[in-house]
Amino acid sequence: MKRKQDETITLSVFTEGLWRENPVFVMLLGMCPVLAVSNSAINALAMGLATTFVLVASGMLVSLLRNVIPRQVRIATYIIIIATFVTIVDYLIQAISLDLYNALGAFIQLIVVNCIILGRAEAFASKHKIPKTVVNALGMGLGFTIALLCLGVVREVLGAGSLFGIDLFGPRFEPWVVMILPAGGFIVLGLWLVLFNAINQRLAKRNTEMGVSHAS
Repeated sequence: MKRKQDETITLSVFTEGLWRENPVFVMLLGMCPVLAVSNSAINALAMGLATTFVLVASGMLVSLLRNVIPRQVRIATYIIIIATFVTIVDYLIQAISLDLYNALGAFIQLIVVNCIILGRAEAFASKHKIPKTVVNALGMGLGFTIALLCLGVVREVLGAGSLFGIDLFGPRFEPWVVMILPAGGFIVLGLWLVLFNAINQRLAKRNTEMGVSHAS
């Protein structure tokens, strides 16, 4: 007899994607779009929101059909479901802004094979009911969006002297062109990873010290 899944929705269900299991800074997933489209804040935000929509929508449908999908074809079925919502996003972005659509390029379609989405479908949505799945997917999507924005803001400010297309420093500013090139993506990602890991280590050390003090 299968053990019943705990469907209690706690704060950690939402926040694990924001920090503890952040898809970029912890699990290092979705690196292609992270490095490719984070050369500006608007591109980063658009890709993050598009991925969040696909995460939530596909997670809902996988959760709804989890007892119907045969185990032998579950991965193929998940990909079809994800591809359906990616197609919707693709047409929506194309309708809203052709410039944004051209800037994101093929990376919109590549959301279909994004490990974050397929991983959530297999590891979470297929095992939990819709409310808990939606909360978890939303947290993961926002964590991915925040990570993209962390890169996009730094790269655009230093590489173009602007933020969301708004000039910040005037005509005398000399942009760091390397920041909007692929090399700049690796540099900024590396610096954010160092900062993220340093904060995690400090928090872990503080929790350990608090545990020891309480025990004594």
